[in-house]
Amino acid sequence: MRKVTAVVVVPALMLSLSAAWATDVMTIDGVHHDNAAPRIMTQFPQSHMFDGIKLSEEQRRQMRDLMQQARHDRSPISLNDFEQLHELIVADEFDEAAYKAQLNRITQAEMAYHVEIARVRNQMYHLLTPAQQDVLKEKHRQRMNEMRELTNMQRASSLQAVSSTGSNQ
Repeated sequence: MRKVTAVVVVPALMLSLSAAWATDVMTIDGVHHDNAAPRIMTQFPQSHMFDGIKLSEEQRRQMRDLMQQARHDRSPISLNDFEQLHELIVADEFDEAAYKAQLNRITQAEMAYHVEIARVRNQMYHLLTPAQQDVLKEKHRQRMNEMRELTNMQRASSLQAVSSTGSNQ
C-alpha cells in the first residue's frame, strides 16, 4: 500500500510544486512572453495582472528586464528535495516529523519564490502611468466579481446536491 501511495502522491506533488516554480506566465496585450504551459495562467490568477494594458516600448523593455532579473536570481528546483520526500514515503517506517520537515523546506523555498514574484510585479505596477493603473484596478475588480459569482454558484450547486441527497434517504 505504501508503494502505491508513493507512486500516486509523489508525482502529483512534484507536478504541483514544479508548476509553481515554472517560468512565470505574463501576457501583455494578449501575447505570451515565455515558455510556460498555458494552464499556469489558470492556476495563478495574478499571471493575468497586466492583460489588456497598452504599454509603451520603454515600459515593455523595463518589465522584460525586471522579469529576466528575477529569473536569473531564482534558485532552481531542488530535485533532491523531492527525492528525499519519496525516500520518506517508501521507507519501512514512516517518519512523520522528517516528512513534515522536508515539506517545510520545500514550502519555504516556494514562499520565497512567490514573494520575489510579488516584489517584481509591484515594481512593474509602478512603471505604469496613473491611467494604466486605473485600467488595471478596474480589470482586477471585474475578475474578483467574476470569481465571487463562480464561488457563489459552486456553493449553491453543492448545497443543492446535499439537499437532494438528503431527501432521497
